[in-house]
Amino acid sequence: MSDADGADGGDDVRVGESDGTAESDAPRVAVFRPADERIDDATALLESLGVDPVADPMLAVEPTGAVPAEAPYVVLTSKTGVELAAEAGWKPGDSTLVAIGPATAEAARDAGWAVDLVPDEYTSAGLVEALAERVDGERVEVARSDHGSDVLLDGLRAAGASVNETVLYRLTRPEGAGESAELAAAGALDAAAFTSSLTVTHFLDAAAERGVRDAAIAGLNDAVVGAIGPPTARTAADHGVEASVVPADADFAALARAVVDALAADSTAAGASRGDASTDR
Repeated sequence: MSDADGADGGDDVRVGESDGTAESDAPRVAVFRPADERIDDATALLESLGVDPVADPMLAVEPTGAVPAEAPYVVLTSKTGVELAAEAGWKPGDSTLVAIGPATAEAARDAGWAVDLVPDEYTSAGLVEALAERVDGERVEVARSDHGSDVLLDGLRAAGASVNETVLYRLTRPEGAGESAELAAAGALDAAAFTSSLTVTHFLDAAAERGVRDAAIAGLNDAVVGAIGPPTARTAADHGVEASVVPADADFAALARAVVDALAADSTAAGASRGDASTDR
């Protein structure tokens, strides 16, 4: 099961485990995808980019058993929502089906559904912009997690729509999450890739439970912090964490590449600084 576009598994955190080989010198990048194929895919991508992934799931999916209600417009905001609805046997019928981004749209097509609209910007604000001139006087069903942004509901209602929200699943913090927070607090984390506002708050809650919240925030601010989109970056900023990387496309692959590029740029700048210092002697 997969998570939101621009949002959202549990390999053990790799902290120089003793297996007879030297500990990797590659930069450590924390990734917070849920404990399923998403964490596997994220880890594989980061490894292919030459960094050492620290897999620390910050989201667990708890299905509610609900399915989207019938409406002329149905909005789905994650791959997880698509897959849960499909598993329950739901079909869009004659509804205009709207997907928040390409990953959600691909999951819908894999389920055999036709996708009618994908916004140019893969966010709640992007959905509102794409639908604002279409939904005046229409009923719109928004099917998503229990942590969806009010921006979508308020924006559609302001555009004249009658909006119903169905919670398809709840997002919780897995027990044991937070080893990356301890690494950040110890100054042993080079970067973090946050895929939703909830991964930020869950990271900080886990850090607080371990008694390292302030140190973890300081550690993040000494590292490269990536946020999958502006809302996630704002949540981080509200908690004192500066996100230095926000990709143009709100998907994990773009986020991972942007974080790795920023690490490479920092390394190059540090090397140049050392070179300048040596010539001054």
